[in-house]
Amino acid sequence: MTETPIPERLQDYLDHLVPSRPDELFLMEEHARAEGFPIIGPACGYFCYQIARLVQARQIFELGSGFGYSTAWFARAVRDNGGGVVHHTVWDQDLSDQARRHLSALGYQDLVAFHVAEAVSALAEQSHCFDLIFSDIDKEGYPGSLPVIEQRLRPGGVLLVDNLLWGNRIFDPEQQDPATEGVRAFTRALFASEQWIGSIIPIRDGLLLAQRR
Repeated sequence: MTETPIPERLQDYLDHLVPSRPDELFLMEEHARAEGFPIIGPACGYFCYQIARLVQARQIFELGSGFGYSTAWFARAVRDNGGGVVHHTVWDQDLSDQARRHLSALGYQDLVAFHVAEAVSALAEQSHCFDLIFSDIDKEGYPGSLPVIEQRLRPGGVLLVDNLLWGNRIFDPEQQDPATEGVRAFTRALFASEQWIGSIIPIRDGLLLAQRR
C-alpha cells in the first residue's frame, strides 16, 4: 500500500480550516470520495485559489482537469479578479460533461473554456500566454510538458503542479515505474533550470509552486 505523504489528521485539520464554500463544492468532494476519484481537495483547492488571487490571474490553463473540482477554485479566483477564462482540459467527454454541469451549478460556466483533447497539445495550440498554469496529467507526461509550459506561461507567471511527492514513491529507489520516474525527472529539470523559482509545498501529495523568471 502506498504511504500517504501528509498525515491524515494533519490533512483533515487543514481541510477544516478552509472557509465556507459553495454547497456544490461539497457535493463534488462527496462524489470524489464515493468514486475514489482523485481531486486536489479543499485545502489544496483553497491554496490554488489564493495563489491565483495573489498574482491577479485572469488567464488560466489546466493540464488535466478531472470533473472540474480544481477548475471551480480557479474560476472563483478569476471571477474575484475581475473576470477572465479558465481552460478545462480532459481526454474524456463524460468528465467534460460532468464538469459543465458542476460549473454551471456554481455559476462559473461563462468563465470556463472546455477542451476534450490531450492536454499538453491543447496548451501548445493556444495563441497567447497565461498568467497561471496548473498541471495534473499522467505523471509520465510531466517531463515532456515542461518545454510547452515554458512557452505558454508569461514571464512572472505561476506554475502549480500536483503530486510531486507521489505517495512517497519518489523516495524509494526500487520504484522505477514510468510515472514515478516522470515525477523525478520533471522535478530535477525544473529545479535545475534558471528559468524557475520554485518550492514544493508539503500539502496533500506535494504541490509545486513555481514562478517563471
